[in-house]
Amino acid sequence: MAEGLLTHICKGEYEVYSAGTEPSIVRPEAIEALAEIGIDISGNRSKSVDEFAGEEIDYVLTVCDNAKENCPYFPARTRLVHRAFPDPAGVEGDEETRLAVFRRVRDQIREYLTEFLEEIGK
Repeated sequence: MAEGLLTHICKGEYEVYSAGTEPSIVRPEAIEALAEIGIDISGNRSKSVDEFAGEEIDYVLTVCDNAKENCPYFPARTRLVHRAFPDPAGVEGDEETRLAVFRRVRDQIREYLTEFLEEIGK
């Protein structure tokens, strides 16, 4: 969700990538939660951080503790910024219950990314 939100907020001004330490699938609840606010991530795929080894990256934003703890080495010029959010994929229950958690985390991440961009002057 973070990649879709940041890409939308930045309006294509920056290259935005998302990757995980244990990539799996783009959750249908994430697709729906973002579609509700006009963001289409249905064509996105789950990627491994290994795909970006050797890339020049200005900022690495980790949004869960597992990613922070298992984040690979990045060159010294890369700024690592961490903010933990609950993992909505771990919520059990019916579809509406799971979707409600994805919506809440979507909104928290959107607020965080907006604040982050203001802080760095972008």
